[in-house]
Amino acid sequence: MDPCHFVRILVGNLALKFPSTESSSSCYCKIKLKNFPHQVATIPQQDIETNSCSSQKPLAACFSLSKSQIDNIVSKWGSSYKVSIEVYAGGSGSGSTCGLSSGKLLGKVSVPLDLRGAESRPCVAHNGWVTIGKNGSSLQLCLTVRTERDPRFVFQFGGEPECSPQVFQVQGSVKQAVFTCKFGFRNTSDRNLGSRSSLSESKAPRKWLRSLKTDKDQPSKERKGWSITIHNLTGSPVAMASMVTPFVPSPGSDRVTKSNPGAWLILRPGCGTWKPWGRLEAWREPSFTDAIGYRFDLFHDDITTAASVTSTVASSTINAKLGGKFTMDMTSLSTPLISPQSSGDFGSGSRSGSRPGSGSGSDFGFSPQNQFRGGFVMSSTVEGTGKCSKPEVEVGVHHVTCTEDAAAFVALAAAMDLSMDACRSFNQKLRKELRQQQTQNFVV
Repeated sequence: MDPCHFVRILVGNLALKFPSTESSSSCYCKIKLKNFPHQVATIPQQDIETNSCSSQKPLAACFSLSKSQIDNIVSKWGSSYKVSIEVYAGGSGSGSTCGLSSGKLLGKVSVPLDLRGAESRPCVAHNGWVTIGKNGSSLQLCLTVRTERDPRFVFQFGGEPECSPQVFQVQGSVKQAVFTCKFGFRNTSDRNLGSRSSLSESKAPRKWLRSLKTDKDQPSKERKGWSITIHNLTGSPVAMASMVTPFVPSPGSDRVTKSNPGAWLILRPGCGTWKPWGRLEAWREPSFTDAIGYRFDLFHDDITTAASVTSTVASSTINAKLGGKFTMDMTSLSTPLISPQSSGDFGSGSRSGSRPGSGSGSDFGFSPQNQFRGGFVMSSTVEGTGKCSKPEVEVGVHHVTCTEDAAAFVALAAAMDLSMDACRSFNQKLRKELRQQQTQNFVV
């Protein structure tokens, strides 16, 4: 099926120019879009004598809209929909409560956004300086606001990952089965998983995987050996997520901590074996935050040394009670926004050499030989504790060139979802599908 339509609203190139009689040590802004959480960014100051709006400031905010959201906005607000930027002096600009409450409002500006046709073509809504000062002040803000199409493939689990559901590709109201999942427990003594295990052998039970016994001394003090294999519709395994570091509580507590996180390998088939593609770590943040922390590292080859190295491409937290989204988006604060070829290109619009019709130049690329570049990569929904979780996975079209590409992201989404359970307090009992049985077999 075709990908789903999404549009991104990008705000960046921020800079402030104070009148000669005014200045401020630090400034930040709140960037607001109706029905979306506001985002916070710091704003550098520019010399009063500089008239040009520098083209190398970082991205400040990014909002993603689905087709249904776009249609609702167009029907409800038409061309009156706006993104607003409020500029404050003082505070850290980090988004903390104390930073925001101590700031003094210097001025604000609203930029109209006409999203009609945004699904088919990029548009620069504003690029340059604007006066925002209050009470006659000539304070000026430089900013760029741009919309661009960002088509994505959407996949949805038909049930909770530990229940071995089907996975559907979604396009509007149409769903089509594309994968099946198999959850199980692997023998944790198999230390070569991901580099030596044969795909042909993994289709049938192996003697060394047949029997699994729980630790009699501490049956509830570690969660280990979880694995979920993604199969295509012919039954061939096309991706796997395997728990390679057990989730265990830190000494004297019932919590998995950041100092000793649990970990998964995300594996892809290659040359008849499973090859590691990425590594996901997860842990429980301190109790007052009630959040699950995660970090995803991508494996790739170092051309100079021919060795496999990792790069961290996602790191954040998810509210344990409310849930949230696991997100991999390389449109980060360190991404240059403007290319020499365009005054409104945030480094995520079309580039020469990018795939025609893709609508995004975010050639992040997940083959080991590719260089990492900016743009949306993937996201998956994660439900909070005690809620039925059927992850929905969005993947940028640039990153899916074959079935195995999509399957790897689906496996990663499953691993993140299962990590929410693996990080639960060890004084809580898990559902039966997640508890190892004395005579359970593991079949992929």
